[in-house]
Amino acid sequence: MQANIEKVSALERRLNVSLPVQEIDGEIENRLKRLARNVRMHGFRPGKVPFRLVQQQYGGQVRQEVLGDVLQKTFGEAIKQQNLRVAGYPRFEAKPSEAKDNFEFSATFEVYPEIQLGTLDSVVIERPTVVPGEVEVDKTIEILRKQRVRYEAVDRGAQKGDRITIDYRGTQDGQGFEGGSGSDHVTVLGEGKLLADFEKQVMGLKAGEAKAFELTFPEDYHAKELAGKSAQFEIALKRVEAPVLPEVDAEFARQLGIVDGDLAKMRGEIQANLERELRRRVQARVKDQVMKALVNNATLELPKSLIELETESLMAGMRKDLAGRGMKSNEIPMPREAFEPEARRRVTLGLIVAEVVRQNALQAKPEQVKAVIQDYAQSYERPEEVVRWYYQSADRLREVESLVVEDNVVQWALSKVRAEDKPADFDELMGNAR
Repeated sequence: MQANIEKVSALERRLNVSLPVQEIDGEIENRLKRLARNVRMHGFRPGKVPFRLVQQQYGGQVRQEVLGDVLQKTFGEAIKQQNLRVAGYPRFEAKPSEAKDNFEFSATFEVYPEIQLGTLDSVVIERPTVVPGEVEVDKTIEILRKQRVRYEAVDRGAQKGDRITIDYRGTQDGQGFEGGSGSDHVTVLGEGKLLADFEKQVMGLKAGEAKAFELTFPEDYHAKELAGKSAQFEIALKRVEAPVLPEVDAEFARQLGIVDGDLAKMRGEIQANLERELRRRVQARVKDQVMKALVNNATLELPKSLIELETESLMAGMRKDLAGRGMKSNEIPMPREAFEPEARRRVTLGLIVAEVVRQNALQAKPEQVKAVIQDYAQSYERPEEVVRWYYQSADRLREVESLVVEDNVVQWALSKVRAEDKPADFDELMGNAR
């Protein structure tokens, strides 16, 4: 065997290999002979099929298998000898050869880039600080009450926050249009699920009342064929229900997992959960800043093959998500270029983080993984079952290990940058609606 590797570009390499055809033909013949011992063919006893017939029937298939194995084995040996780290998958191509006693092929591939991490001395990281107190506990209780809202029918005009049931029909020049009509449609006024101008027409109506009006769709309406155009609507309000929030009492506390209904215990649990959630959100904010700083200060060239693989992964994830929502992904435009920026970002970050971990020995330790899992589990009623659930799956453990590695990278980076505490707004940090 003769093999040499040539440099095509900064990351691309081409392996050229020449193998004696005699070796390949010999391996093909050996495999066909082994196959002939057990092959079944009509008119012959097992193992008694003439070799010529076995060769005619299976020769092409076995030849492809042998060539595939030879390519992979030769490629692997050459890469190992050259100590190259291959990014993505190689592209194999047979080459015409003047010497008929040789089989020649090439394998074109990319290697991982050299990464210059740069310094973080001048980077400033803002660390949000919030200390949850009684006010924040009260806000959280209100959110929990709203999550357990029930509705009661009322005999008054509809207002913001009410749940309504309506029939509606929209037309343009007397003709209906897709999505323009519905019956027994249920929605809560003020949640933004209806157009604001549509909701205005419903406000004040009582159950049993009807109304006709004209509405102009916004210029940026999601249905392009309706954007900026007018339609006539007829609506019939069938039911108006007012929200009723639960009282903050022992029963409410029991619904939150406080078995004895003690309100003080409930507030203590909420306080602890808030502190835990705020800590995670602060960590996420800090991590985001650290990762951006690492990317901004590193220098590297991205392998095209890794970007292509990540793009395919993102597209597959989108198709799965659409299918889960009952939508047909093949009917929705999905241009590759829409996914490439995110693919580039992920590949860049992944390479940089891996290099930081390699250079600074920041791999996840078993005790770190255990601590993270136990922290997650505290949010649940039976923490021990959650811990057991994580340790029952290697995939779930790998996910936690990845998070631990990222946290290790963040802690390493924080020792290099200037971190400044900055008071933050509780609602903004928690993502609470105003």
